[in-house]
Amino acid sequence: MPEIHIERNHSLGLPAAREVALTLMRRVEQDYGMQCTYAQGELCDVGRFGRTGVDGRVEVSACGFLLQATLGFPLDNFSGEIEQRLRQKLDELLGADDTVPDDEDPYNDKDWL
Repeated sequence: MPEIHIERNHSLGLPAAREVALTLMRRVEQDYGMQCTYAQGELCDVGRFGRTGVDGRVEVSACGFLLQATLGFPLDNFSGEIEQRLRQKLDELLGADDTVPDDEDPYNDKDWL
């Protein structure tokens, strides 16, 4: 099964990073029908998301994000595209300017995730 592993450093601090993570969790819940949970910690928060074919987690600290996901059938054939899309969304939420707008993104089709 394909594994996705994305790490990003940031200088937001935990409260602002928590808001980014909660936004990400709401998006995957609404857009892709995933089951999501989120637990806040003193130094690190952990969010979990999943549905048939996807199981993942995001760890959020004052200086970093770690997103990990395992893709099963039938999404395993789209692992590269899914990873690229997750990287873009996370970069967009963290404020990076080098992302592709949704209307120009060839992988902005919610049907495959």
